[in-house]
Amino acid sequence: MQLLSQKKWPARLESLYESLDSVSSCARALGFNAERIGELELVMEEVLVNIFKYAYGGKEPGEVTISCSEDGGNLVMDVVDSGVPFDPLTASDPDITAGVDERPVGGLGIYLIKKLMDKVKYRREEGRNRLTLVLFKSGKTSPLS
Repeated sequence: MQLLSQKKWPARLESLYESLDSVSSCARALGFNAERIGELELVMEEVLVNIFKYAYGGKEPGEVTISCSEDGGNLVMDVVDSGVPFDPLTASDPDITAGVDERPVGGLGIYLIKKLMDKVKYRREEGRNRLTLVLFKSGKTSPLS
């Protein structure tokens, strides 16, 4: 695995666009198409906004580190924060067949993360959340197409 980029930002909404640009640049450098980059940006926005809003429990925000690596042409991203422990993979999928008025608020973003990424892994290490997202170069067909 080859590290392409590793950057740290304050866990604040003001960091969102710069951090998204960094991840998108890695995907472009590996030759991902615009559709897959758009899906990646949607996923990363969901991940980062959740960290920015909830990870630090209203206290002074910490930081988030994003590493992008290339592994066999695939893009591997690690998103690390030292906020409260949260494993998004334990959240149950929302009932997407229910009407909008019948669904509880929340959960759709995590569902999108699981559906749009080719692999998603969470672990808590040394007091930090580490979410690993993998986008295959060969690409799976987008579930949103």
